[in-house]
Amino acid sequence: MTTPKGFHAGTHRLHAPEATVERVRSLLPVMGITRVANVTGLDTIGIPVVMVIRPNARSLSVSQGKGATLAAARASGLMEAIELYHAEHLTLPLKLATFNELRFTHRMVDVMGLPALSVSRFDGHFRTLWTEGRNLFDGAPTWVPYEMVHMDFTLPLPSGSGSFLMSSSGLASGNHPLEAVNHALCELIERDAATLFRCSSQEARDRRRVDLSTVDDPGCQALLAQYARAGVEVGIWDITSDVGVAAFSCTIVDGDPSPQRPIGPMGGMGCHPCRGVALSRALTEAAQSRLTLITGSREDVRHLTPHGPDAEYEAALRMRDRLRTEPQVQGFHSAPDRLTDTLEEDLALLLERLRAVGLREAIAVDLTRHPFGIPVVRVIVPGLEPLNDIPGYVPGARARRRLSEDTP
Repeated sequence: MTTPKGFHAGTHRLHAPEATVERVRSLLPVMGITRVANVTGLDTIGIPVVMVIRPNARSLSVSQGKGATLAAARASGLMEAIELYHAEHLTLPLKLATFNELRFTHRMVDVMGLPALSVSRFDGHFRTLWTEGRNLFDGAPTWVPYEMVHMDFTLPLPSGSGSFLMSSSGLASGNHPLEAVNHALCELIERDAATLFRCSSQEARDRRRVDLSTVDDPGCQALLAQYARAGVEVGIWDITSDVGVAAFSCTIVDGDPSPQRPIGPMGGMGCHPCRGVALSRALTEAAQSRLTLITGSREDVRHLTPHGPDAEYEAALRMRDRLRTEPQVQGFHSAPDRLTDTLEEDLALLLERLRAVGLREAIAVDLTRHPFGIPVVRVIVPGLEPLNDIPGYVPGARARRRLSEDTP
């Protein structure tokens, strides 16, 4: 039995965004969602962005959603808030034990392939919490660090915390379990690709800039036209890694920066087997990132932007000049493009691409709360790099290999 995709405008989903929003509407009070705010008009671009508010959240109290339409942005923001709620309120069976205590009687994840932290205390004799997932490659039950699954950041943290990276990477929801799994895998592949791109030499990165005139996807053309009408410069880079799933990075900045309203350069990323969907995600995420800065809704993004109005204005001028003068050398069609009709085909493709680079584990932990019936999953892929701008990041094997390739 296969699960055909029923919606293809800017993303590939089982249902249209309107149906997704209607499905979850009655559950919003239960999950502490008090407001869904359309903040699109606070910027001049016009690409729909919403904020979803959960005042009593145990991690992020504000989630963002973006899309080519307001309905798509609402669905995006609501599902992000819902998946965070699930990860904050887990009821999974746990084991408090050392790795060495479990490894002879349980199938354990390859801990050496997990994202390392510079301050980690982990070793084979360190007691920490573990929970069970399923390896998507062979279906085998596999135990993973609980620290990489939950999003409850209230203090004190659970026993044994501080060993592994805590982030929302690989956390996803959907209209169907496979939709959630595929979205999580794409996010992990995207972040690995972004880190490898950043580890490349400047010359190598410059060769990956995309010529905007070669973008022929209608949805992406419409988004680029919105940026152009708003006087916003756009730079796109093909950051697709050796995994071979299309991934793009996008940077936007005002074409005529104002010292009275300084907004520094902002960016977005996207990854999907269909290159049009991947680029659409990057373009809409850039608009979302800019509105996140404008609304002041996320203190944790300030370290990614210049501090102070003068610094933001100067950064905007530098990026504006760079985007206008540096060559756009790569065609949009250089990125891989794999169109499928079903969610099962997407999953098979993503796993095949991971296998092609030597990865053999993709652990999915089912976070679905059956009274709600909304599929939520956390996926962990040992060997893929996390984003390298996370505090405490230590380059993994793939990043070290990329760095060595670009060292004279």
